[in-house]
Amino acid sequence: MYDEWLDKYEYLIDLGRNLDVFPEELKTEDRLIKGCQSRVWLDATVEGDKLFFRADSDAIITKGIISLLIGVYSGRTAREIAEDDFSFVDKLGLRENLSPTRANGLASMIETLRRTAQNQL
Repeated sequence: MYDEWLDKYEYLIDLGRNLDVFPEELKTEDRLIKGCQSRVWLDATVEGDKLFFRADSDAIITKGIISLLIGVYSGRTAREIAEDDFSFVDKLGLRENLSPTRANGLASMIETLRRTAQNQL
């Protein structure tokens, strides 16, 4: 959708700003994604055979990244998520344009989504 990284970065910021409100009572240690420099909380619910995610972060760019991920994967089946290669992240050039610490955080977010889905199989 955007050719320039700066435009993609602004889009991520907008995604973060527009992320649904995450209830304070869900900001617990067990929902924190380990491996992120900033604090990222992820909550998953199962409805039928589909997983639905909601999330929050204390850093706006990280909030945008998790918003992008849950926008793509929320509402899919556990099998679809667990078997996905998350290659869209590389096609967007996201990983290569993040700082090393944010790229590690992205990897942790992906792994947490995948593990959450695998636990539902």
